[in-house]
Amino acid sequence: MYPFIHIGPITLGTYGLMVATALICAFFVLRADFVRRGISADAEAIIGITGLAGLAGSRLYHLLESPAEFFANPWPQLFSTMGFAFFGAVLGGFIALLVLAWRFRIPSLLLLDTASPAAALGYGIGRIGCLISGDGDYGKPTTLPWGMSFPNGIVPTTERVHPTPIYEFLVALVIFWILWKLGARCFKSRAPYGIVFSAYLVLSGIARFLVEIIRINPKTFYGMTNAQTASVVSIVAGIILFVSVFRRNVPLSTRRA
Repeated sequence: MYPFIHIGPITLGTYGLMVATALICAFFVLRADFVRRGISADAEAIIGITGLAGLAGSRLYHLLESPAEFFANPWPQLFSTMGFAFFGAVLGGFIALLVLAWRFRIPSLLLLDTASPAAALGYGIGRIGCLISGDGDYGKPTTLPWGMSFPNGIVPTTERVHPTPIYEFLVALVIFWILWKLGARCFKSRAPYGIVFSAYLVLSGIARFLVEIIRINPKTFYGMTNAQTASVVSIVAGIILFVSVFRRNVPLSTRRA
């Protein structure tokens, strides 16, 4: 594993490099979606602001998972480059997108729809940063032939464990492809806004819930990890949004009394 790359006096964190790569790829996806939908907006600004908000939300969410430890010594932890949480990034990015939708005068659900494939792809690429740096996002010990050890990682282990970042990367690619195709279909059929975003909430929630089964995170709520609890909230929110969007766009004459 290579947590850092040293170029003369310069030290670069591989996780940060992969996050930057993820944002660049997300930008190209978002811009392509804007083009096919005929949306006139600044994709660079949207990705940049949403990315920063996502990183801030991810960091805060991670810290508040252990509030007693955080408030005992907050400042060093607040500005540390270690420890981020996926659902904090979702919340931070969600808030930023709502503000940006207002700023660019784009329907909020439309912007959330277009951002969903970009978010799925960006997340998967970011997980490669977790793998390369060995930051502790790996899973439980395993005897499977593709098990990996991280002796030189930021959070080292000499045991062969599930390389969960690889699992999440592969699943993220599948989710990205599904959302991209769904977005094209919704645009062509003039489907209501919000369907792609609701699919993102459900699919990403299911993926994270399942991978947490083989992760090493502690159980906290009804035998679930914090991430699994957030995954259930994401799945339920996605279903509620889909039903709400669908019911809002069904003509009154076709609804059952």
